Amino acid sequence: MGNKCLRVLVTRPAGQADKLCRLLEAAGYAAVQLPTLEIREPDAIGPMQTLVESLQNYDVAVFISVNAVNHGLDYVLARRDWPQQVKIATVGASSAAALREHGLVPDLVPAHQYNSEALLALDELQDMHGKRVVILRGNGGREHLRDTLRARGAEVDYVEVYRRVCPATDSQLMRALLQPGALDVITATSNEILQNLFSMAGASGQPQLRGLPLVVASERQAQLAQELGFEQAAVVAENAGDAALVEAVSRFASRGRSPT
Repeated sequence: MGNKCLRVLVTRPAGQADKLCRLLEAAGYAAVQLPTLEIREPDAIGPMQTLVESLQNYDVAVFISVNAVNHGLDYVLARRDWPQQVKIATVGASSAAALREHGLVPDLVPAHQYNSEALLALDELQDMHGKRVVILRGNGGREHLRDTLRARGAEVDYVEVYRRVCPATDSQLMRALLQPGALDVITATSNEILQNLFSMAGASGQPQLRGLPLVVASERQAQLAQELGFEQAAVVAENAGDAALVEAVSRFASRGRSPT
């Protein structure tokens, strides 16, 4: 199937999909946007206020995502300077780039895989006895990072700096997207995005959705896709970065696995 015919669904949150869409279109694909995650302010502002007052008492601050950087740093830097002694860690390269846009340079960033496991593999985070760590994140999520750092001796606090919700479903739009031939492959960069997409399709649309190929950002997502009943094994990108997703879409296209 030629590149120009390949229609790729982009499920990143509104306002965070433009770069991926540009890269896909530059590669000759047609990008179709459907945000399946909405970013809102946190339910409670108190923990962020406390963080501003106590930030200097931490040894490491971990930003779990681009949203954590943008929402957390916008709040903190409007009220104080970043303490020089507090090291900054990010899970991925996109978060590191967002930090630089705020005038800060991350100290700890995984080189290739962009996930908690890759961050935890860094030498600087092995012996954490006597260290205090704050993790800036959204509501809920995996506990692996916190649990592992605590097992290594650290005192770890969470601060929720944004909230993720499933967007309201446009039933007419979903029906149109799930019509035969409307899409060739779906990109999804987190389990929550994939689960939300499945929910937004509804009982009537899920059979059609299960028939579509997926490009995902982790083996955990590929496993979830299998559990949800997707008919084809997902293509797994090297990481959740835009360039890695486009490369994975190209791998998918080169296999000729998309419908004609």
